[in-house]
Amino acid sequence: VQLQASGGGLVQAGGSLRLSCAASGSITSIYVMGWYRQAPGKQRDLVAFITNLGDTNYADSVKGRFTISRDNAKKTVYLQLNSLKPEDTAVYYCNALKTTGPPSWGQGTLVTVSS
Repeated sequence: VQLQASGGGLVQAGGSLRLSCAASGSITSIYVMGWYRQAPGKQRDLVAFITNLGDTNYADSVKGRFTISRDNAKKTVYLQLNSLKPEDTAVYYCNALKTTGPPSWGQGTLVTVSS
């Protein structure tokens, strides 16, 4: 499975962005897709995930502001980021858990929120 993330950029606090993660390859093996983020000098943390059944889960720090969704026809998962804060600044990575093999990772997309 290959993942291509896009949509990052520079935005002012309170603004919005939408990240996209397009999957290719053996996508039928994917059962969960998610977004992680890593700020400078910090560990990579889970932001949100969505299962094949459409169940979602969010980190407490983004609940009510971020929304994860999927378009099966486009083989793409989205992360809508609203009410952005400077502390949301990080490189965002998409991730896929598969029935076989290790997790797949996208290349990361940088989100910078200015105050």
